[in-house]
Amino acid sequence: MPYGTLNNVTRPRVKASVIAIVDDDESVCIGMSSRVRSLGYDVQTYDSAEDFLGSERRGDIICLISDVKMPGLGGLELQQILAAEGSSLPIIFVTAYPDAQIRQVALDAGALCLLSKPFGMLLRGDSPADNSPH
Repeated sequence: MPYGTLNNVTRPRVKASVIAIVDDDESVCIGMSSRVRSLGYDVQTYDSAEDFLGSERRGDIICLISDVKMPGLGGLELQQILAAEGSSLPIIFVTAYPDAQIRQVALDAGALCLLSKPFGMLLRGDSPADNSPH
């Protein structure tokens, strides 16, 4: 079985497990999808919540990473729609506009976490210790 590594931790590659990334910023989609693929997951990117909702691949998705603020439907609205459909899909939110109230709303509605952009360190695979002064 092929293996992938993250910070010197060996993990078995996961087959047929798709992580969806919904973000209107193409550079974020590219960076995140590259990092998630390096962990052994398949990735499907969408530039809007509406595109995700209309996707025929929704049944393959095991986790959703979504921007909070996007044109049209935002991530929190997407979360509400999925909940109304009865979905228990795990959601990780990302935002360039961190706000305690938005974080609490997302978490109260079942989000796993809300990460603040930029998060280049995470995309490169560095650990916080790698960036600390010596």
